Amino acid sequence: MKELVEVIAKALVEHPDEVTVSEKEDGKHVVIELHVAESDMGKVIGKQGRIAKAIRSVVKAASSKDNKRVDVEII
Repeated sequence: MKELVEVIAKALVEHPDEVTVSEKEDGKHVVIELHVAESDMGKVIGKQGRIAKAIRSVVKAASSKDNKRVDVEII
């Protein structure tokens, strides 16, 4: 999941070298933290959070086969 979020985020931002993704796993619950440059924050979140919701939907669909709950946090 970490790689998936990283690929999506790097495609959206102007400074892909500043994108970092970390993953914290606690049993069946996984938290993926996405860090981007301050100037790219709006591009990752999108108008009314639409892009952020889309990223979370894609990750949720991809994680359903692993029977894990994955949350994506944009920091």
